[in-house]
Amino acid sequence: MSMSRREFLKASVASAVAANGLAWFGASEVFGADTVVIPSASHWGPFKAVVKNGVLVGVQPLSDIDAMPTKMLTEGLISRVYHKTRVQYPMVRKSYLANPTGDVKPHLRGKEPFVRVTWDEILAITANAILTTAEQHGNEALFSSSYGGWSHAGLLRPQVLQGRLFGLIGGHSVTTGDYSGGASQISLPHIIGDMEVYSPQTAWEVMAEHTEVMVWVGCDPWKNNRIEYTVADHQMFPRWQLIKDRGVKFISINPQYTTTDEALGSEWVKIVPNTDVALFLGMAYHVYTTGKYDKAYLDKYTVGFDKFLPYLLGKDADGTPPKTPEWAAKITGIPAQKIVELAELFATKRTQFAGAWALQRAHHGEMTHWAIINFAAMLGKIGKPGQGVGFSWHYGGGGMPQSTHPMPVGLSQGRNPIKSRCPASRISEMLMNPGKQYTRDGATHTYPDVHLIYNAGNNFMSHQQNTNELLRAMNGKVRTVICQDPWWCASSRFADIVLPATSALERDDMSSGGTYSNDKIYAMRQVIQPYGESLDDFEIFRRLGDLMGVGFQFTEGKTVPQILRESYDRTNPTVPFDEFWEKGIVRIDVPEKMRKWVRHGDFYTDPVKNPLHTKSGKIELYCSEIDSFKIPDCPPIPKFLEPAEYLGNAKPGQVHVVSPHPFNRVHSQMAQADVRKYENVKGRQHVRISAEDAKANGIKNGDLVELHNERGALIAGAVVTDQIMKGVVSLEEGNWIQLDSRGRCNSGAINMITTSVASSGLSQATSANTCIASLKKCTDAESENRAYEPPPVEKAAKLALDVAGMKLFERAAALKGATMASMTPGEKLFYERCTLCHVPREPGDYTKKQWHGITQSMFPRAGLDDAQKKIVLDFLEKNAKDAAAM
Repeated sequence: MSMSRREFLKASVASAVAANGLAWFGASEVFGADTVVIPSASHWGPFKAVVKNGVLVGVQPLSDIDAMPTKMLTEGLISRVYHKTRVQYPMVRKSYLANPTGDVKPHLRGKEPFVRVTWDEILAITANAILTTAEQHGNEALFSSSYGGWSHAGLLRPQVLQGRLFGLIGGHSVTTGDYSGGASQISLPHIIGDMEVYSPQTAWEVMAEHTEVMVWVGCDPWKNNRIEYTVADHQMFPRWQLIKDRGVKFISINPQYTTTDEALGSEWVKIVPNTDVALFLGMAYHVYTTGKYDKAYLDKYTVGFDKFLPYLLGKDADGTPPKTPEWAAKITGIPAQKIVELAELFATKRTQFAGAWALQRAHHGEMTHWAIINFAAMLGKIGKPGQGVGFSWHYGGGGMPQSTHPMPVGLSQGRNPIKSRCPASRISEMLMNPGKQYTRDGATHTYPDVHLIYNAGNNFMSHQQNTNELLRAMNGKVRTVICQDPWWCASSRFADIVLPATSALERDDMSSGGTYSNDKIYAMRQVIQPYGESLDDFEIFRRLGDLMGVGFQFTEGKTVPQILRESYDRTNPTVPFDEFWEKGIVRIDVPEKMRKWVRHGDFYTDPVKNPLHTKSGKIELYCSEIDSFKIPDCPPIPKFLEPAEYLGNAKPGQVHVVSPHPFNRVHSQMAQADVRKYENVKGRQHVRISAEDAKANGIKNGDLVELHNERGALIAGAVVTDQIMKGVVSLEEGNWIQLDSRGRCNSGAINMITTSVASSGLSQATSANTCIASLKKCTDAESENRAYEPPPVEKAAKLALDVAGMKLFERAAALKGATMASMTPGEKLFYERCTLCHVPREPGDYTKKQWHGITQSMFPRAGLDDAQKKIVLDFLEKNAKDAAAM
């Protein structure tokens, strides 16, 4: 086939850019006539794309907006979009294509070649697989692992669009909850009236004025705020420096010294992982027995102290001893004298506790944030300016004041007729135990009988714990795995059908920033043409919808430009859309009062007028509602419950493996990008090891090491440091997977060795940070890391597909039945505006009071006016968990 001069230049420039990396152009750079500059935005920040002859050759960070552009933006973006792991064409796994209705040889997933097919062929194969599965096993057999929405920062995210399409053909089973804050999002509404893990934090100016001590409990905002769910602008970084300059003392309770600690000079208090509850109980015991607690605050703002106190004093029915500092010292590894010192400092200074999400990603994780809340309440801190508790300081620009302005939103997911759900981290258990009952938030559910997985914009193969267990479950149960993604990530490599989606740079979209401040709206303008034959997610689902007779209902007759314009116009803009689209950004003023906003401040000022949305209206140190659930592994007060595995019950020589969020990735995004060169060791994920553990195992800096346990094994590269405590190693999550002949991950993917044990029967959340493994030097790696190589691909002859004979339209019509009944106004608004982050939460998941608490954080980002808020709340109240009982 001949290649035009333009195509030749485009291919040549793309190859050169991929080889040499992205150029970081200054704001005053002058370009030639063959170069254009296009405004766009991403998780990593806003930018202007520099495009030469149709190829992205560089970016211009927006220095007046982004306080700290990262290498993920300035270098990683281009190497990722032009990387050899792009899925350029529709692909079907060889054995699946050879016999789609017979033996598809699922055990060959991840091992055999893919076959290139056309879009018409793969869409027909996909639609037929979906409809056949639903006809044979019911719609609940269709399972969506597309829950997260992290694939890009725009409005038209694939999990939303997938939910919309499947709702039109009878629905599908979905994930519920998430990996990020799965335990606390269930427990904290009962305890303090809101999920908290996704809530705005006290405005930074209040912190600078009032706070004396800031306590990072596993919290690392300097690293984790490098990215956002929407568009990161890094505005809190200079503010943290200002807070430090005001004389605030930073204390870090963490098994490792973090980037935040380095930047702000934190005092480091080393703690055994998974023992934070014991620390806060020990401090609580001390302030109670020395009279340094605030009895008046407890009486006015809390309930249940009388039921918490016996446990603290060793008089509980469980027979455990008093929770003295000496008791806590034996568990946490922190000397008793230091525990006393900390307790007295926190009692006498204006103290803000910042608890990380990582704390509750552990066995009995529900207890950790609760223990922090109880201790802070005993000191009378919660709701006072610059004091109290916050569980989202490390995310979304927590601390930036909120504009309270409505933000743009995209299409509604719509109602899902199927109510079968699986907690996000329980996919393996679901596949191995169809029909099994499980509890979550006091309700009993049943795992669906799943035969097809559809995965769009989410790398579930890298995210799910205990990878080998997941592979066994998939091979034994799932006939069809469909992955819709731009890259050959782990989920694509282990799929049967791969639909090549465009990256965010190859489509038009829109976003906002920051996650909590909501003080900017960004145009995400298309920068380059789609790579290979990739299509954007909207178009893929539209075409599938057309095949199944619901294309018009899916689009409502609207194009993407129309959807974006209408979404923008609903924000009550002061700048016309065309002007906004040309400039790429609209700034939004922040009301002066929000610069003085205090988390839980209204409750502290007047708890009668502004009660919390708990059952009592107060902070629940003991929770009667959780008590009523009678969950064996989740008591109604925060207790230290020994984890299934931690250093306290480990065998000699074993280490505790923590798996924090990466520094240069968004989970598994950017894993293949050039920025990995800054931290990878011999092409693999680095693992931080203490000097003591390295010496004991004969490991030197730069060596390959193997971590292994009964669940699996992985190979990583050693970084020997004095910034992590003895007995603990730190391996960032999110690597892609490449298995060697012995089943070891040659790329260092942490979930090869993490446990799939649930946090508890309350939340069914992940326990990934509860992980013990053996460590040794690796001298037998079989090859270089090949996780970031594309799979072998074969070209098929023309397939003899009788698409008309499949009767996709008629079969879909028979399935959907009466599921397209019109929604009430409140229901439509809820699914359209309030459910964009993850899979829509069912109204019956929460009580009326809990919904009132949750929507306080939800509504500002959903962009609802007062009348719309009332309509949505009316819908939620009528369908809440306790609606029938009222």
